[in-house]
Amino acid sequence: MRISRKHFALALAPVLLAGVLSAPAAAAAAPTCTAPVASTTQPGYLVADPACELNGTPFTATPESVVHTGIRDGAAYRIEVPKAWNGQLVLYAHGYRGTGTTVYVDSPALRAHYIARGFAWAASSYQTNGYDVGQGVRDSYALIGLFREVTGRAARSVYMTGASMGGHITAVAIEEYPRAFVGAMPVCGVLGDAELFDYFLDANVTAAALADVDIEFPRAPDAGYIDRWRGQVQQILPALGVTTGRPPALTAAGRTWSDVVERRSGGERPGFAGAFAYWNAAPSSAPTPDLPFLFGLYPGLTGGTARIAAGNVTDNRFTLYRSTDRLLPTAAEWRLNADVLRVARTARPSRGLDGVPRVDGRPPVPVLSMHDVGDLFVPFSMEQVYARRALSNGRGRLFVSRAVRGVGHCDFTAPELQRGFDDLVTWVRGGHRPGGDAILNPRVVAAADFGCRYTVGERAVFGAACPAKRAAGRER
Repeated sequence: MRISRKHFALALAPVLLAGVLSAPAAAAAAPTCTAPVASTTQPGYLVADPACELNGTPFTATPESVVHTGIRDGAAYRIEVPKAWNGQLVLYAHGYRGTGTTVYVDSPALRAHYIARGFAWAASSYQTNGYDVGQGVRDSYALIGLFREVTGRAARSVYMTGASMGGHITAVAIEEYPRAFVGAMPVCGVLGDAELFDYFLDANVTAAALADVDIEFPRAPDAGYIDRWRGQVQQILPALGVTTGRPPALTAAGRTWSDVVERRSGGERPGFAGAFAYWNAAPSSAPTPDLPFLFGLYPGLTGGTARIAAGNVTDNRFTLYRSTDRLLPTAAEWRLNADVLRVARTARPSRGLDGVPRVDGRPPVPVLSMHDVGDLFVPFSMEQVYARRALSNGRGRLFVSRAVRGVGHCDFTAPELQRGFDDLVTWVRGGHRPGGDAILNPRVVAAADFGCRYTVGERAVFGAACPAKRAAGRER
C-alpha cells in the first residue's frame, strides 16, 4: 500500500506510522478501547492499547483468523493466526516513530495476504521509541517464544520482515539470531546502518559549501543551536534555489547540489529530478518544520548521536564528493571537497545491540529486499551498501534487491509487496533464487528502464514512464 505525501512529511514525528499502512480488518463488535497504561520496564513511557488503532478503530480478527493482543514486558503485541494455519510465522518490525514516550503496535501491510496464504504473523510496539534498533531486535525476537506461549503452538519456520528502521532491525535480527529464521524481507530498509546518517551529513555539508555558508557540527548542541542552524539554512536556501512548499527553481549551485545528492543516494538514475523536487518541497518535522525535509535531518542537531549512540557516528573525512561521473574530478569538484565541512566520528556502529547496531552483510538466509529509487529519506544507496557487504562476505547469492519506481518513502503497491513475499517463500522452499535488479552496475541503474521490471503501477510524480519495450538482460 502506498504511503501518501502527508505520511512522509510526518516522517520524524512521534506519531509516525513508518513503513506501510495496515490492511482493514473485517467488521466485528468493537472492543472498548482503554487508555494507555504505564510501562513496566521504561520509566515515563506509556503503552497504547494493542486491541485498538490510534484513531480508536478496533483491531479484530477476520472470519478466517484468530487474534491475540496484549502487553508483555513494556511492549504491546499483536498476533494473528489463520484458522487454516500452515505452521509458519512472519515477524513484522515497524519503522521509526520519533522520540515520543507512547509506544504502540500496528499491523503489516501484507496482513490480509499472510492470512490468505496460511501464514500467522506477529508484531511488537517495542518498549521504546527513537532510533533504538537493538530494542526492536530484542522485542521482535521475543515474539517467537510469546507466540508459542499465547497460541500453544510452535512455528516450524519463521520469516523476518520490516519497513524503514524495521529493515535495519530485520538485517540485524537475522545476523544476531541466524538459526531462528528461514528468510527475510526488509523493505525501504536502513541496510547500511550508520551510513544513513553519513548521507544526511553529506547532503547538508555540501549544500552549505556550495552556498558559501559557514556551518558548525557541535558535539553537544546547546539550547540555542537549533535557532542558529535555522538561520544558517535560511542563508543556504536562496543560494540553492530551494523553497519549502513548491518545486525548487534551482540556481547553478543548486543544480550542482542535486548532482551531488544523486550520486550520494544511489547514482545517476531515472526519476531523480522528480524525487529531488518532491523531497525539497516537503517540510521537515519538529523541531524544524519550517525547513525543507533534508535540512531537518542534519546530524549536527543531535551531535551525530542519532539520540541513541554514545557519540557521533557520522564521518566524512575521506569522502570524495562528486557531481559528475568523469574518471577524474573536475576543478569545481576539487573546490567543493576543499570547502566542505569535515567531521570525524567518535563512535562506530555497535557489534552488539546497543547504540546503532552494525549490519555486517552476512545474511544466513535468503533476503529479498525492495526500495524506491527516488527515496531521499532512506536512500536507495542503502541497498547498494548491503549488496557490497554481502558480496565481500561471500554471501551475494543470498541477497536479491528490487528497485521500484517511486519517490516516496516505502512507496509500494500491494501487488509489489505480495510478489516480493511470494517469491521469497518460493526461494526458501525450493532453493531457486528469484530475479532482482543489478543495483551495483551503474549503467543498469542509469538506464531509462531501471526499476520497470518490479514496479506495478506508475507514480505520476516519478516523472518518467517506463519505456514501451524494456531492455533484456538487466536481471542479475
